[in-house]
Amino acid sequence: MPKRQTGWTEAKISRYVKEGRGQGELALYKPWLTVQDVPSIGRVHRFVGWKTAREHHLLSDLEFNYHCCCDWAENVLDIREQFPLERELTLKIAEELGINHPIDNKTGTPIVITTDCFLTMREGNSIIYKARTMKFEKDLNDGRVIEKFEIEKCYWERQGIDWAIVTEKELPLTFISNLKFLRDSYFINDDENLTLLMRDWSSFTGSVLANLQAFDMKYNFELGTGISLYKHALAKKLLKVNMHEKIDLNEDVSNVIVSTLSDSKKRWA
Repeated sequence: MPKRQTGWTEAKISRYVKEGRGQGELALYKPWLTVQDVPSIGRVHRFVGWKTAREHHLLSDLEFNYHCCCDWAENVLDIREQFPLERELTLKIAEELGINHPIDNKTGTPIVITTDCFLTMREGNSIIYKARTMKFEKDLNDGRVIEKFEIEKCYWERQGIDWAIVTEKELPLTFISNLKFLRDSYFINDDENLTLLMRDWSSFTGSVLANLQAFDMKYNFELGTGISLYKHALAKKLLKVNMHEKIDLNEDVSNVIVSTLSDSKKRWA
């Protein structure tokens, strides 16, 4: 699908606002920018989120990796990407800081600054918000990048919302690789056969793979059904493995735990 023209004008910004960009929550949220709207240096990602059951638009691998962590975290309730900041306030902050506000070089129109990830989170009995910006560590030496971050940081401070930069150094590769391995299995809709797997699990001995293959044969399922159901159970946290070690289908079933509701409370934001 071709990308849309990326130039900014006041008319275009007004149209985005009328379209509901940057508004709504959970499944009703519309990101300010989509993968069609902007050129991206890295790979872009468009997929349905676990938390929101809506299509997300992420503009880099780093954003996608962080999103996977947030989708897994129990204390994250909503994830809103490409979240727009109020332009009148960012213009005022830029002036106060003596920093040039980002503009469209062709039209001279001040650009709406966005934060990569805006999170709704549960903290004890309270609902809080956090803003997170993704950047590769090597790019933090760029003076202009830091200036833009100063505007963003000041903006969120005035909103009373915690803001921070997330780099690739803070995202564990094995953990994220496991999340990607499970990602597409989350939405499998096969409750009847999943119930069979969970019921039979206590009788399994030996390797996970051997038991899943025997499970397929027992119920005359298509080969691989058991593996898909197993991955779904891991994604849904019905079964639990050490997510910081590579998921191994040859793992002994004794190392796989049937989870309780209190399991997997890892905080990532």
